[in-house]
Amino acid sequence: MSAKYLIRFDDICPTMNWDTWAAVEKILREFRIQPLLAVVPDNQDPHLQVAPARPDFWQQVRRWQSRGWTIGLHGYQHRYVTTNAGIVGLNHYSEFAGLPATEQEAKLKNGLAIFQRERVRAEIWIAPAHAFDAATITALQKFRINFISDGFFVFPRVESNGMLWVPQQLWGFRPMPFGVWTVCYHHNEWTPEDILQFRHDIRKYKDVILSFNDVVNSAPDYRANYFAPVVNAAFWAAMTVKRQLRQWRQKK
Repeated sequence: MSAKYLIRFDDICPTMNWDTWAAVEKILREFRIQPLLAVVPDNQDPHLQVAPARPDFWQQVRRWQSRGWTIGLHGYQHRYVTTNAGIVGLNHYSEFAGLPATEQEAKLKNGLAIFQRERVRAEIWIAPAHAFDAATITALQKFRINFISDGFFVFPRVESNGMLWVPQQLWGFRPMPFGVWTVCYHHNEWTPEDILQFRHDIRKYKDVILSFNDVVNSAPDYRANYFAPVVNAAFWAAMTVKRQLRQWRQKK
């Protein structure tokens, strides 16, 4: 059972680094990779304003989706307003975690309204800073979003409520013995060397890179796999301990 990989790019918005993205998109198309793109509906984060806004941004998003690339809802405005780490616990800042359920629902509604206006389907949830909570999940399902890209698991995890978590554990390729591994990239500050490394990695791993739809179609297999929940629980526990130790050392 060999390892499989997904490619994810975060912070897709009108003011991202379009010069670098042109090189990235060329590589993705060359190797016929169908990535997962985390699109910010209404970016208000100044850190993501790295280039002039592209007026045809939503036309580009529709084009990507028509190619079979998966579009994820990456929050609403990408503005961090709480210090709650949420379920994943990776970062202590969030656009959603810790807010009242009604406020979270309103943000999701506004973000999805923009997608609907622009004729774009939100196929999966991708939280800014990996920070969201149980109230977020309840609201997502109210809006019929039943997929999450996040979590330190080895295999996709199917909850009893039908929510499918597609794990996201890597920020660069590395050989793994088995499992499904999402490699998350942020291209805004990439150098030419980063682009070359990305092309090298894609060429090397192209035969084991899945699309999001491939993972969804395999969901029944993960639900029936009794080995997967045990491995997922062990990996989550190990990553939690590792994170707590790192935080403890930083405080000393």
